[in-house]
Formats: sequence, C-alpha cells, structure tokens
Amino acid sequence: MARSLLVTGAAGFIGANFVHYWRRQHPQDRIVAYDALTYAGNRENIATLEGEDGFHFVHADICDYDKVLATLQEFDVDMLVHFAAESHVDRSITGPDAFIETNVVGTHSLLKAAREYWLAGAAPLTHRFHHVSTDEVYGSLAADAPGFYEEQKYEPNSPYSASKAASDHLVRAYHHTYGLQVTTSNCSNNYGPFHFPEKLIPLCLTNILRGLPLPVYGDGSNIRDWLYVEDHCRGIEKVLLQGVVGETYNIGGNNEWNNLDIVHLLCDQLDARFAADPGLAERFPDAPCASGGSARDLIRFVEDRAGHDWRYAIDASKINQALGYSPAETFETGLARTLDWYFDNEDWWRPLLH
Repeated sequence: MARSLLVTGAAGFIGANFVHYWRRQHPQDRIVAYDALTYAGNRENIATLEGEDGFHFVHADICDYDKVLATLQEFDVDMLVHFAAESHVDRSITGPDAFIETNVVGTHSLLKAAREYWLAGAAPLTHRFHHVSTDEVYGSLAADAPGFYEEQKYEPNSPYSASKAASDHLVRAYHHTYGLQVTTSNCSNNYGPFHFPEKLIPLCLTNILRGLPLPVYGDGSNIRDWLYVEDHCRGIEKVLLQGVVGETYNIGGNNEWNNLDIVHLLCDQLDARFAADPGLAERFPDAPCASGGSARDLIRFVEDRAGHDWRYAIDASKINQALGYSPAETFETGLARTLDWYFDNEDWWRPLLH
C-alpha cells in the first residue's frame, strides 16, 4: 500500500538525503517536501526530483500551523518525518532566538496540526510522526564513559541542544497525553552529500581546495561519533517501518574520531588524490597539494567554542538488536564517497561559499 509522507526540512542536508533515499527505495510512495528555504535549505538539493509524479514541494515554515494542517489534509499524509531544525551550535550561541522558534515552537506547531488532522475525527487515522533529534541532548561524555543510551538523562549544554531536548520532550508528551503515534531517533554527527559548508568536514574540504586556513577548535581533541548520512536514512527507514510506537532509537556510526584526526585524514586523502590525478591541480590551483605541498599546512588552532562538549558517542545496541540495523560505511569509505560527491558537484557548493 502506498504511503503519503510529509518531510519537513526536506531541502536541508539530512532531509534532502532522506528524500532521495526514500524515493529510490519506495518509488510508489508520495513525498511532500516541506521547507522554509532558510540559509541551510537549498532547493537545488531536491531539484532532480521536482516534476516527478508523486513528488511535491511546499515552500512554507513549520511554525505556520494553518499551512501545516492544510498540507496534511491536501495530500492525505499518513507519515510525517520531521527534520526541520536550526542545527549549528555556533549560531545558537550567538543567536539563540531562532533555535527556540524553529526547534521548539515549530515542532509544537507540527504536533498540534498532526493531532488535529489524525486524532480529532470520530475515528483516529492511521499515522506516524517521526521526530529526528541529536545525541547532543545527552550532554558530554568522559573519555572512558559508555556511549549514550536511550534512557540516559538529558543534559544539554548549548542553546541548540537545549532546544532539541525541549522538542524531544514535546513529542513524548503528545504521545503519552494525546495518543499521537510517534517515534524518535537521536543520531550522531552526520556527513556526506549536500552537507552545508559551515560544518567541519565540508568546511575543511572546500577550504583546502581554495587554499584557506583550516580552523580547529582548541587542541582538536574533541571527539564525535560520525555517521554517513545514507546510513542515517537507512536507520530512520528501519524505525518507520519496524519501530515500536512511543520508542526512541539512537542511531550511531560506530566511528569515534577526534577533530584533529579527522582533519588529518581529510588532508591526507586530498593530498593522495591530487598526487594521483594531475587534473585536480588545474581545477584547484590554490590548494597546497596542487603545488607539491600538504593540506596539513593549512591547519590553524583557534580559540575553543564556548561550552564546547568534549565527547559524544552513541550506544546503538537497541536499534541493532531490535531492528537489525548497523551502518554500512566505515568512516574511511564514507569520507571517500563524500569527497567523490564534492569533486563531482563543484557547481553546488561554490555558490554557497558567498
């Protein structure tokens, strides 16, 4: 039976990857891509899908309750996948208001509209509201601490993670209070195609190609678990199709790396690619590896971020054991696929740098 999905934040990094993934895996389903097209929402991310049967784009804000409700009604939506969020920690430190508005008020707007559409009639409609969240709601881990698990208490340390924690609690409350059929997933750091260039990996990649400094916070020892974005989409698919209503599932990559080692690996992979392909030096003459240097020469240590959490790690045993999920990519293979995509899509990332 075909489904009708409303995907919020569908023109953003993870949302766009999910839309492409779901379209490949479930071509019979209708997809309604809903996005406000703020700075990180790029319609080009989903341009190849527009005009296809069963794909629709709605340019609107999730805080617009009336528009959300009208969209649910117009397209007979039975599955809502909620990616839309302000997500950059640095931006949340300098301007937290937008994070409260989108992540808290926007999520509540969606929940209210979903409740009205799916539950207000004489008989509840079949539905699922899936909320995509982050491992940052759990706080920071010590070096020898086990990874975050689903029942762990929340200790958010930035305006971003606090706003996501609040949205998680709202989703839980709408399930327990009103009976909304919800699931939640908390993921580790994503990387891959369509990643907005302000984040660590695409920032360093595009800076190397332009011969610009690679800023590394503090001494670069902060540790993150990295998840290739397509693996994240596969995990969400598992939760949507097999997950238990009301449950939370942590989705991780089993890839803990400190920031400096990531930058070193990225530099070394780029050095190797330039050495193997002389044509890259012609395309990117400002890269140090174009003239026999090393990308590592661009590394610059900068003042640490305020309140910078030291380590995140995911314990993904629940989704592995309950739903049979495990990531397909190692960090090395995922990074290689990411580099391939950025080299093949220079016309996508160049305009975003300005």
